[in-house]
Amino acid sequence: MSANIANVVFIGLGNMGLPMAQNLVKAGFSVSGHDLVKASVDKLVETGGKTEADSMAAAAKADVIITMLPASKHVESLYLGDKGLLACAKPGALLIDCSTIAPEASRKVAAAAGAKGFEMLDAPVSGGTNGAAAGTLTFMVGGSKSAFDAAQPYLQKMGKAIYHAGDSGSGQTVKVCNNMLLGILMIGTSEAIRLGVANGMDPKVLSEIMSKSSGRNWTLEVYNPCPGVMDTSPASKGYAGGFGVDLMLKDLGLAVENALATGSAIPLGAAARNLYDIHSKNGSGKLDFSSIFNLLGKAQ
Repeated sequence: MSANIANVVFIGLGNMGLPMAQNLVKAGFSVSGHDLVKASVDKLVETGGKTEADSMAAAAKADVIITMLPASKHVESLYLGDKGLLACAKPGALLIDCSTIAPEASRKVAAAAGAKGFEMLDAPVSGGTNGAAAGTLTFMVGGSKSAFDAAQPYLQKMGKAIYHAGDSGSGQTVKVCNNMLLGILMIGTSEAIRLGVANGMDPKVLSEIMSKSSGRNWTLEVYNPCPGVMDTSPASKGYAGGFGVDLMLKDLGLAVENALATGSAIPLGAAARNLYDIHSKNGSGKLDFSSIFNLLGKAQ
């Protein structure tokens, strides 16, 4: 079957999954979308996608199954078991999990898929909701080279930078490392801007100068946490949408768990996880993770 008429099932139409699925639709793929939130499914259908009442029945006919779920337990529950995706997917279907989960969970599911004759990739992403909407995501992919090659027609319509990180679980390992660094950088950037503002600086001027200096980083230049500095950042939209505090907390938790399992030292990663835990417990779990800027303000 040619790529532009391939039957794709996309399960998990959240802040990231929905625009990713919509980009596949725009590229000419036949996409059946599924999510527990009906409004998300409706949005996909409104933009040319399809859906079916039974997601497993849809998956049984699909050439490609893409999943984007919140956590390891959701991925394992969906794929494994007598009524899971591995039990109903048709032979030869390509499985691509774009969720961010523990590397060991990804390897477990991939091994079960391999035992049933399926090619499976772990393909977590970076780039936020803006990148998902623009089709400019970075994909960090773990799995066989043959599966990686087979996934190119789909990944290229959702992302701009697509990397084969290695065997199963490698994509998740890169993502855990990346998001740990992201969390640390967001806290550091927020601290620096708060300090400057406390000294009477205009945060726009401060951010501009730092973005051209040795402190430059993605959170400062692309996703500034200070309201009013950058019109396109969640900070200027009440910290709505974007990448949630609870999701960052989950990813930092994955980093801490992996560090314990591998005997690695991550003092800054652990500190970042604790700060996001406090922020979440203060009622900010659904806000964008850049809202950590508010927690640091309260500490002054």
